Amino acid sequence: MPPDASVVVVSYRPGDWLAPCLSSVLAQAGEVVVVDNGSAGREASTVGAAMGAKVVHSPVNLGFAGGVDLGLRHVRGDVIGLLNDDAVAGPNWIESARAVLADPGVAAVTPKVVLEGLFGEVLLDDEPWLSPGDARPLGRRLRSVTVGTAEVLEDVRGAGVYDVESGVVDGTPSRWRWTSGRKPFYVPLADAAPASDVRVDGEPVAVRTTCRLLNHAGSYLAYHGVAGEYGLSAPDDGRFDQPAERFGFSGTAPVFRSETLRRLGGFAPEFFAYNEDTDWCLRARLAGLRILYDPHASVRHRLSATSHGPRSPMVRLLAQRNSLLCLARNAPLGIARHFWWLALHDDPTPELRRAALGKLPWALVWRARLRRQWSTTPGAVWDRWAGADRAWDDGPVDTAGR
Repeated sequence: MPPDASVVVVSYRPGDWLAPCLSSVLAQAGEVVVVDNGSAGREASTVGAAMGAKVVHSPVNLGFAGGVDLGLRHVRGDVIGLLNDDAVAGPNWIESARAVLADPGVAAVTPKVVLEGLFGEVLLDDEPWLSPGDARPLGRRLRSVTVGTAEVLEDVRGAGVYDVESGVVDGTPSRWRWTSGRKPFYVPLADAAPASDVRVDGEPVAVRTTCRLLNHAGSYLAYHGVAGEYGLSAPDDGRFDQPAERFGFSGTAPVFRSETLRRLGGFAPEFFAYNEDTDWCLRARLAGLRILYDPHASVRHRLSATSHGPRSPMVRLLAQRNSLLCLARNAPLGIARHFWWLALHDDPTPELRRAALGKLPWALVWRARLRRQWSTTPGAVWDRWAGADRAWDDGPVDTAGR
């Protein structure tokens, strides 16, 4: 008898996170498929087989999109979940999603995804100011954030800090992050480090409270075709506990009906990795289907444990290329042309131009094929979703209500 639910876990560089990932779903699904995506020494196969999962091995790394495509060819469940190998699903992840998917108009459902570990909330009393030529409200320049003896400047999260910048200050190469004034930021706390041992630029600072942070509660669509994570790095203190319709999902832990995947297809392997989930969500939207956020189930995520995220030049290149391919396949043609022109003329190196233009014929051929599934237009999808849900409550934890 076919299982009622299947889970696909793609693993290329398994670490100590793969076993907890599999343990979290073996009791939830009648079938768990581990795609060994060319792991060294077939390590992912070894771990998967030892834990009782069905193993599908690829001799080469197919990327996340290709690995998912391979895994979907070997599942039989009516409900199918995808789970990153660095994520751990809560005990009701599949069953909660199944209830939401009872509505045939729902293409997919995503749970609440929270970041692994605890964070300490810091709120500096900095008067924001505007620098000439910079529209951002700035507070102070952070050169160091430490927890105990560990430097964590690059791992600080939240609305209170901007991305890492680098340059030469007073003749010395430096890295820093600007704060945004009176908004909180969150410092990752090591298991053994007390919250009282947090320092900013060498000076001790007070930690208001500890909390978990959101990875995402679904995703939003930017005008240029890239999806962002709704609620990213905001406290998980109850403010994201209401079900909602979102533009889409991140590929961390979505759940689908098998019928929907047969109808629309899975992730396009040609993307390799990054934005293949955005492409699928656009295809679902163009087919007239909805995507829902279900806060009644949660998943913990280590976040880029395998790929190292945007710190990797290859990750940045793939993300840029694939955002353009999403546009070519799914966006209004005027918007697609505009952002392709901007990207290819602003890029100072030939890598993006070569990578994007090499895949453009494929994207346009598939756009013509995918049109057969459309029940609405790209213009209608952009009118409804592009730029929507870009803001959320990113204020400090309500300690009085905890």
